[in-house]
Amino acid sequence: MTQIPEDAIKCLDKGFVRLVDSMGGDDAIVQAARVSYGKGTSEVSQDRGLIRYLMRHRHTTPFEMVEFKFHCKMPIFVARQWVRHRTANINEYSLRYSEARDEFYFPEPEHIQFQSALNKQGRAGKVPKKLTDKVLNYFQEISDRSFEMYQELNEAGLARELIRAILPVNLYTEWYWKNDLHNLLHFIGLRSDPHAQYEIRVFSDAMAESVKAVAPFAWEAYQDYVVRGMRFSRIEQSLLEKQLPSRVVDDILEDIAYQITATLHHNKPREDSDLYPLYQKQGGSDSEADFKLKWDSGEIKIGNVRELREFKSKLVNLKR
Repeated sequence: MTQIPEDAIKCLDKGFVRLVDSMGGDDAIVQAARVSYGKGTSEVSQDRGLIRYLMRHRHTTPFEMVEFKFHCKMPIFVARQWVRHRTANINEYSLRYSEARDEFYFPEPEHIQFQSALNKQGRAGKVPKKLTDKVLNYFQEISDRSFEMYQELNEAGLARELIRAILPVNLYTEWYWKNDLHNLLHFIGLRSDPHAQYEIRVFSDAMAESVKAVAPFAWEAYQDYVVRGMRFSRIEQSLLEKQLPSRVVDDILEDIAYQITATLHHNKPREDSDLYPLYQKQGGSDSEADFKLKWDSGEIKIGNVRELREFKSKLVNLKR
């Protein structure tokens, strides 16, 4: 068995993901976004705000300026799922040119489950130990026997491009995989999802660690707006407009007025006498006494002013 590189993340029993190289990071995203209107600002907080704006509004091109190159080793059946993401540059270990290695994937007993009755491409349910042992024995038997036949034919001089077809898809393969951040995030969003197959999920999770390290603001924004965010269809929005009571919307708008005020004050501190007028300017309707009571509670959270105002605009539209 080939040794797993020291800087790699081990995946499954014999696989790994290793970040070979990367180009750019959060700074490259910001640089690309600002090229159309000059250098602009360069504070870290403003860079984060811009990246979040780009992600929120699905401006994807700046994220394509960041690239990752991985060295990966995975079972062939995982590679066949992986390669469905057609946006990468790939160079794979060739079984036409090179000899196959005696390296096969054997699942852990807890990952041997029944076919799911609800999900045609999933698994569920605990399998009795007797049946689990049989599955593992079959994995071992087919791997050992197929490799023996492969070796026999290889030593007899048969073409490797043909006799490789004898080998099962739990054989390990390797490749170099290069992709830009936008498409890599899309890959991770699909393959790290709980509904994805376990065997590819562990590789996706390993690649995610590199994204977190290289572009932390982009990763944070992706989690907030894509993975954990919500988008409503026209039909869903129509239902909200009809069914959501105006008083609920008004309560949320009031909370937003407080958050915008607190955020503006955090970014540029105001005199105490200026806070209530600032709150009124954001659409707040509480009396000055109620405002002071809530303000002094210290429970008002700050956020992103642009994002809060966009949310406010959406809520106002729901009331029309």
